[in-house]
Amino acid sequence: MKKAKNFKLLNSSNKIIELNKIKSKFTVLFFYPKDDTPGCTLETKDFSSFYNKFKKLNCEIYGISKDTIESHLKFKKKYNIKFELLSDENRIVIKNFKVWGKKKFMGKEFMGLIRSTFLLKKNVIVKEWRNVRVKGHAEEVYNFFKNNY
Repeated sequence: MKKAKNFKLLNSSNKIIELNKIKSKFTVLFFYPKDDTPGCTLETKDFSSFYNKFKKLNCEIYGISKDTIESHLKFKKKYNIKFELLSDENRIVIKNFKVWGKKKFMGKEFMGLIRSTFLLKKNVIVKEWRNVRVKGHAEEVYNFFKNNY
């Protein structure tokens, strides 16, 4: 288990979120490629549907992508997302968590955000999911969390 590097990112309410100042005992950070695309929308809506269950267990959820705050605001409003989305336009946190890398799509290789989720306990990474498959992922994270903490 390793400690997550502190970060400060703007959230969809235009406030700075600093990892070291998050009050909840647990934090889920899920990194996704792009607002309002099919897979990202499904994943974000799924995490939103589990949000109250996570909150009852003293766990906060944040979605992180390189999208702008304006993009996050539209996305959050369109789908009534219950948690904050964080903007990492400079990809500093994305690179710290090593979720930026080579991807393949329709035979082409390119650099992009690799869909990944991290469960933190007081800023220590206790579980990570990399190269996430969207369907059922939020439930998988919730069940792991509920059964282990």
